[in-house]
Amino acid sequence: MKRFLLGLSLVAGLGFAQVGWSASQIHTVRGFMPDLKFDLVSAHKDSFTEKDVSDKVVLMFFGYASCPDICPTTMAQLAEVMEQLGDEASKVRILFVSVDPYRDSADLLQDYVEIFDDRYAIGLTGSPKQIAQVARRYRVAYQVEKPQADNPNAYEVAHSRGVYFFDAKGKARYLASDSEAVEALVEKVKDLL
Repeated sequence: MKRFLLGLSLVAGLGFAQVGWSASQIHTVRGFMPDLKFDLVSAHKDSFTEKDVSDKVVLMFFGYASCPDICPTTMAQLAEVMEQLGDEASKVRILFVSVDPYRDSADLLQDYVEIFDDRYAIGLTGSPKQIAQVARRYRVAYQVEKPQADNPNAYEVAHSRGVYFFDAKGKARYLASDSEAVEALVEKVKDLL
């Protein structure tokens, strides 16, 4: 199932853009992906929207705090991008959107993202309906396994992968593989700055 969801994300995220494969796993999605728009919850605001990151380049990634591999690796990668940007990092925000609103409180998410970047990363959650709306908007596939009665916090979550780049006007510009080289990600962020 996880392989299916990952493949679905890649097809959904790249298929509609009608771009050819190249050595880079960063694809232009301008005009094919909707503008930045959401209404979620952060540790500091009950209603955190795209307006809270206006005039910033946004790197948006979907995952969950107890993810054993993909999410921490991607967050570490994005933190390295921010380090390489130096002073320009102040013009960029990382938005980590949880697909596990049952376990991921806003405070827990903020603590999680601050392990990687304590300056410009923001953890976002919301109701299952809010999360589903944002995921649908950006064609993110995810599935939350039904919890077991004897251990309600022990369940699996599968989600698609990719980092969405939005320019300072909230326009979708790039979709990058989470395995893309940091240097290539930095180059694309600098293009948007």
